[in-house]
Amino acid sequence: MKYVIGIDLGTSAVKAILVNEKGEVCAETSRSYPLIQTKAGYNEQNPEEWVEQTIAALAELVSKSSIQSQDIEGISYSGQMHGLVLLDKQHQVLRNAILWNDTRTTPQCEKITEEFGEQLLTISKNRVLEGFTLPKILWVQEHEPDIFGKTAVFMLPKDYVRFRMTGVINSEFSDAAGTLLLNLPEKKWSKDVCVKFGIPEQICPPLVESSDCVGTLLQEIAIETGLLEKTRVFAGGADNACGAIGAGILSSGKTLCSIGTSGVILSYEEDKERDFKGKVHFFNHGKKDSFYTMGVTLAAGYSLTWFKDTFCKNESFEEMLSDVGDVAIGSNGLLFTPYLVGERTPHPDSLIRASFIGMDATHKREHFVRAVMEGITFSLQESIKIFREEGITVDKVISIGGGAKNEDWLQMQADIFNAKVIKLDTEQGPALGAAMLAAIGCNWFVSLEECAEKFIKESKSFYPIEEHVKEYQRLFTIYQDVYFKTRELNKSLANFRKQ
Repeated sequence: MKYVIGIDLGTSAVKAILVNEKGEVCAETSRSYPLIQTKAGYNEQNPEEWVEQTIAALAELVSKSSIQSQDIEGISYSGQMHGLVLLDKQHQVLRNAILWNDTRTTPQCEKITEEFGEQLLTISKNRVLEGFTLPKILWVQEHEPDIFGKTAVFMLPKDYVRFRMTGVINSEFSDAAGTLLLNLPEKKWSKDVCVKFGIPEQICPPLVESSDCVGTLLQEIAIETGLLEKTRVFAGGADNACGAIGAGILSSGKTLCSIGTSGVILSYEEDKERDFKGKVHFFNHGKKDSFYTMGVTLAAGYSLTWFKDTFCKNESFEEMLSDVGDVAIGSNGLLFTPYLVGERTPHPDSLIRASFIGMDATHKREHFVRAVMEGITFSLQESIKIFREEGITVDKVISIGGGAKNEDWLQMQADIFNAKVIKLDTEQGPALGAAMLAAIGCNWFVSLEECAEKFIKESKSFYPIEEHVKEYQRLFTIYQDVYFKTRELNKSLANFRKQ
């Protein structure tokens, strides 16, 4: 039996899984690393922590699996998007990585939008947001000019880890698409963007496809992990691209609903000319010459975690959700908007905040819990609404993450989305997508679609109930009003928030 390894470099931990030719996960490990938050809005990490913990995770994976290293044919990666790693001419890290959830770059975003916004949208297919890489580069250029002057190459998080394991520098299209520096339709770094903002074009790394073999393991990495030097290493993809691959989102009509800390609605797309005018994200897929469109709810699962930690601290999630199925649709006239940390889609608004609307003395804890779940799902439905308005078919939704762990929530998704919702038999997320890219690179299968048939199994389907759909459509109209009717109130209240 042959094996591949999928590595997912997340924001809080790195996860590694060992997968055989049948698509069975034979072993998995995880190692965490800290966030560095020196000021409000600053989120950084030490790239060396990523490397150390990835090596430790691989060593543990090889050791605990008892698999012969010669049977492990390939490794590939998934990783947190947008993070900025800067290297000098000796390929030494110049500063901590600035992460996707760092919000210090609002002035840079305003400058980019004012000076180059519409042209950049044509080039990158995405509007400027604090999370993207280009504003981070401009922040360093402005606030740390000595570091910017020493920069020989910038890298994205998983690409840096892969470089440290192979000695080869490159990026691939699905992660590069999240920088705002990539000419997305033409699949090359944009000279126009670089010239406009004084960025030397040579600091952009060479580009490869997600399933390309970029090298083999360095001798010291092989020794530390217990793997062979000849183990092939494949480029991999951005976490959302790999999450889509790992859920089988590889053809039109299939949509991913991923509810983790944030929430993602992601649909497969083949037409690089489709223009959403920045209403949703549009990125290169990990599948060659394909794309995906994506809407994001910033506080999806986080909203439920916040409620639990604040009001149900001594209960498990299962206990907290146990009565949800007994509460009628609409939570007895209670609505929740999940804007705890601002919002992304369809309202890129850092000042908006969450609301419970319609509270009265009859509401019990279970009404609030269901209202939070409905509010999260309504927020995700806003992205689906945009997709449908742009001609994308959304009739089959693969649900993963926390939203797939509760059957009442899965039925709620089917009713609100008005689509068939599918729960997977086993769920490994982006790490499985990375492993599938390695499997393709090792020529186990002729296509990702063939690999998906072997690796991904559906467990249960949930179908929309017509009367529920109609009731939720009426509620959704009210939900959409809440943003516009509370926006100015929240702007005024922002002056009273302590930083």
